[in-house]
Amino acid sequence: MSLRLASSVRAHALRKNSALLGARFYSSAEKTLKSRFAEQIPEKVEEIKALKKEYGKTVIGEVTLDQAYGGMRGIKGIVWEGSVLDPVEGIRFRGRTIPDIQKELPKAEGGEEPLPEALFWLLLTGEVPTETQVKAFSAELAARSQLPAHVEEILDHAPSNLHPMAQFSMAIVALESESQFAKAYAAGVNKKDYWNYTYEDSIDLLAKLPNIAARIYQNVFKDGKVPAINKDLDYGNQLANLLGYGSNPEFVELMRLYLTIHSDHEGGNVSAHTTHLVGSALSSPFLSFAAGMNGLAGPLHGRANQEVLEWLFKLKEEVNGDFSKESIEKYLWDTLNAGRVVPGYGHAVLRKTDPRYTAQREFALKHLPEFDMFKLVSTIYEVAPEVLTKHGKTKNPWPNVDSHSGVLLQYYGLTEASFYTVLFGVSRAFGVLPQLIIDRAVGAPIERPKSFSTEKYKEMVVGLANK
Repeated sequence: MSLRLASSVRAHALRKNSALLGARFYSSAEKTLKSRFAEQIPEKVEEIKALKKEYGKTVIGEVTLDQAYGGMRGIKGIVWEGSVLDPVEGIRFRGRTIPDIQKELPKAEGGEEPLPEALFWLLLTGEVPTETQVKAFSAELAARSQLPAHVEEILDHAPSNLHPMAQFSMAIVALESESQFAKAYAAGVNKKDYWNYTYEDSIDLLAKLPNIAARIYQNVFKDGKVPAINKDLDYGNQLANLLGYGSNPEFVELMRLYLTIHSDHEGGNVSAHTTHLVGSALSSPFLSFAAGMNGLAGPLHGRANQEVLEWLFKLKEEVNGDFSKESIEKYLWDTLNAGRVVPGYGHAVLRKTDPRYTAQREFALKHLPEFDMFKLVSTIYEVAPEVLTKHGKTKNPWPNVDSHSGVLLQYYGLTEASFYTVLFGVSRAFGVLPQLIIDRAVGAPIERPKSFSTEKYKEMVVGLANK
């Protein structure tokens, strides 16, 4: 058999096995997520071609020297289909606000929070799935969740003092051995089929993340025993169960909410942009997502939730139980006058209270209104915006998502703050993996912005100023 024929046979076998796996969980009356997305691709490709042909030379923004030196803040330069972040209105997922998705997306039987699997479907296709489709998708994810033995061994032998996010990234990279995209690319697959293997890798990765996260949590903080996968559970319930909190229905609901609202925040943040950038080089979803998680681990991004909680505990100790507005205000001013920031307040884009914060606050008001840490966060919410406004150095004096998420986890007993960013990472997969699939489906090119040296920038701006 020739090498080309052998490659073709292997590629066909991969496609056949993937199709059979997906079809197992759906009735003949319901389209699978993959089949529905495949139907959309030709229309989406033509839409982009037509847009570029007619408006390709249209100027959509201007770049200032401050933006070039300020981390490209606000520069319009990435296509991101899943969500758009408005400074005043907040996040919209395919045009829907957080309250919209809480109302419209399918829920588990007896549950009130949206299922994150349904959000993945929405972000990939722009359509709200049926309850039957979501249930089948949940079953497919559970069926794909088993970790290869070598990944389990890597995690089981990792030193306990290695940060959970480092372990998380390490395990995801190790999954590269299972990459259907890498194997198909090596076999010479047609680029029109890149999306198919990107899809398969993405679903496999998404399915395995709860197992990875739970293994890290149980190894580092508990007895190292990971519960077995329950094939009948939805994703949020599965994650709660693997972490050891599945018997608490409120915690299960929290996981569903947490995974949904932390999933996507348009494409310019570090974890989303990094995943997109590395994927544009045709690295597999495993390598691309691991790169994004290395960015999420930074204290200016996903690790901020850990820092917020540490700051709250220090505040609580300093005020010695006095949660009055006067006491909190004094501590805030002491923090600012010492040249430090107030963690959990401010946002690169938002100029209002983060809707994700609001969603978590509403959950807390319903389930834990008397929890002392929630009362503390609530008082800070009443005081901090005015203090920060008077201070005058914060563009957005309102709370962001990080100022609340750790408090909810603390209430239910998941007190290990260094693990919180791993949960954020599991959630972020729901936002960035659909875009990777879309990028390969529409043939998005490698990302390659232009850079200049300071000397060249000086030459450019001085020349423009003298005209």
